Amino acid sequence: MLNKLKRAALGAHTPHDKATAASKPVPMPLPAQVRILMSQHIGAPAKATVKKGDAVCVGTLIGEAGGFVSANIHSSVSGTVKAVEPYRLSNGKLCDSVVIETDGKQTVDPSVQPPVVTDKASFLAAVRASGLVGLGGAGFPTDVKLQPKSPVDTLLINASECEVWLTSDTQEMLTCPDDIVRGIQAVLQYTGIPRCIIGIEKNKPECIDLLCQKTKDIANIDVKPLPSVYGTGAELILIEKCLGREVPHGGLPADAGAIVMNVTSVSMLGKYLATGMPVVERVVTVDGDACAQPQNMIVPVGASYQDIVNAAGLKPDVTLGKVVAGGAMMGPAVEDLSYPTTKTCSGLILLSKAAATPPAAEPCIRCGRCIEYCPMGLAPVEVNGAYAARDVEELGKLHVDYCFNCGSCTFVCPAKRPCTQMMGLAKAYYLDQIKKGGNK
Repeated sequence: MLNKLKRAALGAHTPHDKATAASKPVPMPLPAQVRILMSQHIGAPAKATVKKGDAVCVGTLIGEAGGFVSANIHSSVSGTVKAVEPYRLSNGKLCDSVVIETDGKQTVDPSVQPPVVTDKASFLAAVRASGLVGLGGAGFPTDVKLQPKSPVDTLLINASECEVWLTSDTQEMLTCPDDIVRGIQAVLQYTGIPRCIIGIEKNKPECIDLLCQKTKDIANIDVKPLPSVYGTGAELILIEKCLGREVPHGGLPADAGAIVMNVTSVSMLGKYLATGMPVVERVVTVDGDACAQPQNMIVPVGASYQDIVNAAGLKPDVTLGKVVAGGAMMGPAVEDLSYPTTKTCSGLILLSKAAATPPAAEPCIRCGRCIEYCPMGLAPVEVNGAYAARDVEELGKLHVDYCFNCGSCTFVCPAKRPCTQMMGLAKAYYLDQIKKGGNK
């Protein structure tokens, strides 16, 4: 598979629309209410530890990790718990949520103190207490990630930020480089991983220069400029670009000797070790052709998308057609603007009705562009045929499970076919059949 990936993994050259790259993060107006979900991560939902009527502060633990693969949840505001109730997630499942009416004071919980870390066990306990998960979007609990079963020799920091419009990671590098370095050094010191590589796309020279300067005297931290091609930030590709290694089929990065952390995640870790403040807010890039004031906004976890839209504003005489949570290429469309922000939401893209209206799809002309530009070296046109025939064995041979729904195939398709959606359906079907014991 790696030979094919190396041969065909060109990746799409998406527009470099980074209008907010120089926009320093500013706090959004404090919302009157937040709804904080107990499921903002991969794994078991957290278990609510508060009840209606309880007073909470910024940093108060309101949800305790519900298992080994889970994460703590903390209040992002000070105020009063108005309800602990089920809420429908974007994936259709129900989970508990804590609704808090803010008091406007943002009083910090007295328990918020820098953790005492002396060894690996206390370090992992601190990471777990912080509620840190992969802030690049995956949401995998960080303390679990830092306990791999396979030997690891490299910590890879994903600072590529190749998604269209998003610049929250860029601003994290420009405004919080010391936190990034502190977080990296703590991971290396307490896990025993000998070295770190920070991968940054070449179209962010100011970030490369700054982090090179900050790490010039640290022998085991290197900064590696990466090609400015969409898809570079995918874990498998990042490992291949930085280490020249292949993750075994169905394996994890640790099986290739690496742990991958998002740059904002490791920065948040650095902040927590210095202050004791858990993950209660994040920087969200707000942009799009319908956005009146594109900016990087510091958003308390649990603020509604509507609150963010109100803070950024809409352009006059523009009809809002679609809101995308995350990046324009991979982010899902938002059905309900009352949905609450989670730890993993890095962007909110406001699109006009004109921009949000997809062109009519035409018949496939079998030009092969979807194959040529897939960063994973897959063949969407062939997958489409295998999926139409429900051929599980052929889908396995085509490695459909390598698809991470990056959107490149749809982006480059001259017929404007929904290739990415088809790949997602094919992957889901294949994995479901394998789970049921179907033929690989």
